[in-house]
Amino acid sequence: MVAKLQLVLLILVLVCALVISSGRALGDAARHAPVTRAKAKARPLHRHRRAAPHERRRRATPAPAFGVRVVGYARRMLGVPYVWGGDSPATGFDCSGLVRFVYRHFGLNLPHSSYADFDLGVPVSRRALRPGDLVFFNGLGHVGIYVGDDRFIQAPDSGSSVQITSLSAPWYTSAYDGARRIVGRGGHLIGRWA
Repeated sequence: MVAKLQLVLLILVLVCALVISSGRALGDAARHAPVTRAKAKARPLHRHRRAAPHERRRRATPAPAFGVRVVGYARRMLGVPYVWGGDSPATGFDCSGLVRFVYRHFGLNLPHSSYADFDLGVPVSRRALRPGDLVFFNGLGHVGIYVGDDRFIQAPDSGSSVQITSLSAPWYTSAYDGARRIVGRGGHLIGRWA
């Protein structure tokens, strides 16, 4: 009796395997068959089909936006002392010297003047700031690079060093003059001086 039961179970397993494999073959054939107009109308409209494991590919990580790369490079200058007229980590930085040095690293030659920097690019509202935008203060006499999260990197004044500061700090809130986006996609100068 046990032998008969084992034989019946074996036959059931074989029949199931046959049905499953023929179903897969039919599914593959249907998947690769040319689509006719009648079949196209009958298909449900699925916008996003989940890829089978063998179809999944690793998605390439996009390169960081240009402004994010600018900020990453500017962060390397944290702690460099403030020196009036300075424009290198070896000699120190003033505010526009820091901006000039960072952007020159990316092939863009900006003036060593916060006033002249304000004439570059396009105006940006405070709500629309993105990393890499230039922020201006004190009648355009001071400039920094926006890093995100309501903060910017700057070389503030004598006796200090390059640091990250909140735009919401009282003096910077009251002295804020505006912002400029000087670089577009791909790191190209934008605005009337481009």
